[in-house]
Amino acid sequence: MTSGEYPTAMVDGKEIPYDPDVLRRIQEHPCYSKDACHKFGRMHLAVAPKCNIQCNYCVRDFDCVNESRPGVCSKVLSPEQALVLVREVMNKFSYIKVIGIAGPGDPLANKETFETLRLLKEEFPVPIKCLSTNGLLLPESIDLLEKYDVGNVTVTLNAIDPAIGEKIYSFVEWEGKKLHGREGAERLLAQQMKGIEMAVERKMLVKINTVLIPGINDHHVVEIAKKMGQMGVYTFNIIPVIPLYKFSHITPPTLGDKKAMHDACSPYIRQMEHCARCRSDAIGKLGKDVQDEIYRNCSSI
Repeated sequence: MTSGEYPTAMVDGKEIPYDPDVLRRIQEHPCYSKDACHKFGRMHLAVAPKCNIQCNYCVRDFDCVNESRPGVCSKVLSPEQALVLVREVMNKFSYIKVIGIAGPGDPLANKETFETLRLLKEEFPVPIKCLSTNGLLLPESIDLLEKYDVGNVTVTLNAIDPAIGEKIYSFVEWEGKKLHGREGAERLLAQQMKGIEMAVERKMLVKINTVLIPGINDHHVVEIAKKMGQMGVYTFNIIPVIPLYKFSHITPPTLGDKKAMHDACSPYIRQMEHCARCRSDAIGKLGKDVQDEIYRNCSSI
């Protein structure tokens, strides 16, 4: 493939050759392009309550309207309610270009995710479809994601060494069993790596979220970035840990720590430095959410 085969476009100040569909999935997605986050918005559909792993930094038992972090939502929707919400939002806000499913659990562990994607493909085929996952079920789900036009996939990958991973996860649910310690970390990592490889092969744009946890994986993040760059992942997002659950005692990284880590990782993979740690029901531009207004005024949900 030569650069002349596809048109080029400026993406965050760089001219890159891509086919038109891939370009759109970058230029109109606020997570994949820093320029896009000022122009375009996304909406997350909270249709996936169940999760199949337990991270030591994750608590999903409560919600505050002023709280912005993954795993939080005000209401879990059915696929039919989600479709009503999409109609409402798309009619009001022309700048919404991305429809994503990011929880509050793991989307791939919930059948409602795939029913929602099916309904979206029938009625809203144009907006970019995006999904965030821990990756445990990504290999088994990749065909359905491709069928339903999910072109952007985020995988939360906190370690590529099971000895580090076992410090981050309390358990991993696999084939009806709860796997603990090294066994759970090894299973999760194997599935993540296989799923990421499959997604890249299918020309999905893959973003990696890595939670930066001082004393646990901070010495390891550059190695994750290096490996993901080698695998063809598009962008890498470092998220400072929020001290909750078993990691409530950990002092989170400073903005300076985060910046230094981005700088250390940038030789190996493109960095996303504008993350807003979105809620599972976020709607609007990054940092300018409007979901409270929408939920108050949409009586059908």
